[in-house]
Amino acid sequence: MSTLAKAMSRFRLGVVQLQVTGAKADNLSRARGLVKEAAGKGSKVVLLPECFNSPYGTSFFSAYAERIPGESTQVLSEAARENKVYLVGGSIPEEDGGKLYNSCTVFAPDGELILKHRKIHLFDIDVPGKIRFQESETLSPGDSLSVFETPFCKVGVGICYDMRFAELAQLYSRKGCQLLLYPGAFNMTTGPAHWELLQRGRALDNQVYVATASPARDETASYVAWGHSTVVNPWGEVICKAGAEEAVIYADIDLQYLADIRQQIPITAQRRDDLYAVTSVQEGSG
Repeated sequence: MSTLAKAMSRFRLGVVQLQVTGAKADNLSRARGLVKEAAGKGSKVVLLPECFNSPYGTSFFSAYAERIPGESTQVLSEAARENKVYLVGGSIPEEDGGKLYNSCTVFAPDGELILKHRKIHLFDIDVPGKIRFQESETLSPGDSLSVFETPFCKVGVGICYDMRFAELAQLYSRKGCQLLLYPGAFNMTTGPAHWELLQRGRALDNQVYVATASPARDETASYVAWGHSTVVNPWGEVICKAGAEEAVIYADIDLQYLADIRQQIPITAQRRDDLYAVTSVQEGSG
């Protein structure tokens, strides 16, 4: 392997667990500062949490919604360009054509918008005595898969509840993704039960790296996020994890290690495509 190839087979991922407040300008300012901090420690790709510019909740989405491009995405574009990173901007409430979406924008190191992923699977759950939440009361679902290219690898993007659907991760893996990013905001019921388990499952099943970025926990919020932003390797091991508080965590993504895992346990070549298949019905650029 050439020196250049070796250099390109490893890169640092920075995951920002932001303390989100009701003050949008403060959220944007602190996010920008933490992106700079992550870049200063060598991150080439930086991930922000779901709903990073707004409190999470159906009562907040319309009040904080923006068009894209808009105020929040302008800050993300500038932060990506100033720090020369691929910036995966968590998500924001997006207004378009009278509808609201939960949308993740991705910016290249030159500040160009290269992807927009609208949350495909809306978070509509009802766990009796614990939590009921219905995103569909205010949000509309996206309708496309979302993959972007970096000089290091292809990256697939989902938002929070998207992670529960194994088929989406399988399709991203089939499209050549080696890293899956899920900004999310699991709660105090689903977080301890499923947050890490789902990430390890998606990573292990598809032999990919999986990273999640949650808002930091705010016990006074109407929706209390679990926190614990995490990165999992293709062997299914947690390689870094935040606590509940605001933090930036780092993982060195090793694509040669990923290639070795895929060679040692060659599930891609062993799939019985004559018996079963997962296919995408509708293609889109995100």
